[in-house]
Amino acid sequence: MNTKFDFQETEIPGLIEVTPFNAEDVRGCFTKDYSKEVFEANGIHHDIAEIFYTTSHKGVIRALHFQRVKQQPKLVRCIYGHVYDVVVDMRKDSPTFKRWLGFDLIGTKHNEILVPAGCAHGYLVLEDSIVSYKCSEKFYGEYDGGIRWNDPDIAVEWPLEKIGGEEKLILADKDRSLPFFQEFVKEYGAF
Repeated sequence: MNTKFDFQETEIPGLIEVTPFNAEDVRGCFTKDYSKEVFEANGIHHDIAEIFYTTSHKGVIRALHFQRVKQQPKLVRCIYGHVYDVVVDMRKDSPTFKRWLGFDLIGTKHNEILVPAGCAHGYLVLEDSIVSYKCSEKFYGEYDGGIRWNDPDIAVEWPLEKIGGEEKLILADKDRSLPFFQEFVKEYGAF
């Protein structure tokens, strides 16, 4: 079975659901999740500056992160496992400012999302997972930022029941201490 690249716009401007090229046969599968030529032929400019991978246990929340300066547009794919991926539009002039969208990124499905600059990003790990980030800007620790995963103004509906409830969450100290949306806006403004 072969699938070709497919690009689906979402209601958040610049946030695109991507179905990559995938060919399956008796050996398994071959997946091409990025092609500069194919992306550009579809009006998408995404040069890759750095690639990261995270390995996470079921119950981990990595959220909701961004760079305050030199923002990192990123192509995100769960290459093994299953994550519930969330993108929040942090661009004050966007028609979808403060809106969030969630996506099931599943290793065996090969699906991915292209997250534009100016958006916060994170995910809840529903199965032990490996996630790939193909970023078009490098990481700068001094600009690293985010907002709290359970911010009441954003009100992401995380599927916590799929990990056994909130008591099963695994959070890094960094994510526990992120500011709430209003605190972030007061200190830094929106993008």
